[in-house]
Amino acid sequence: MSEMLQTLYGYQAWANNDLLDKLALLDGTTQAAERNTALRLISHYHVVAEIFAAHLTGVDHGYTSDNTVETPPLDELRASVAATDRWYQGYVRTASPEALSEAVAFSFTDGDKGRMTKQEMLLHVALHSAVHRGEVCRILWQLKVMPPWDTLAVYLHQSEPARRAQSTAA
Repeated sequence: MSEMLQTLYGYQAWANNDLLDKLALLDGTTQAAERNTALRLISHYHVVAEIFAAHLTGVDHGYTSDNTVETPPLDELRASVAATDRWYQGYVRTASPEALSEAVAFSFTDGDKGRMTKQEMLLHVALHSAVHRGEVCRILWQLKVMPPWDTLAVYLHQSEPARRAQSTAA
């Protein structure tokens, strides 16, 4: 499972970076509303990732909501997302199978109680982020900006070009 999580979080960092590159192409004046909506979506999934990083390590995350009050500027959000992506990559690289199977009780920002294994938390964060990246890609598409090819297959073939070489061996 650790190798799969490492691949998943490598993919997530790559996909986040590509998406933020595309957002930089939007005009801050004529496409301001769509750009703000996209930044709000990314900020939301980023805050959730930070909240779950705190749950994974047993520290207080300090958030009272699943998003920031103010929309962060693109450059600030990019830096924060990249730092969190690096944290997750380090976490999955060093987490033992025993640690990943550990269940953790926590509270959601709305006060509801939850309990998940660390492995489930990691899957939740990656899937949650992917859903919202898809929403941002739809915004880009509607603005006639070609969204990034946010798929695991594209990531694997870009990060390991030798995979493109087809083998006749069974």
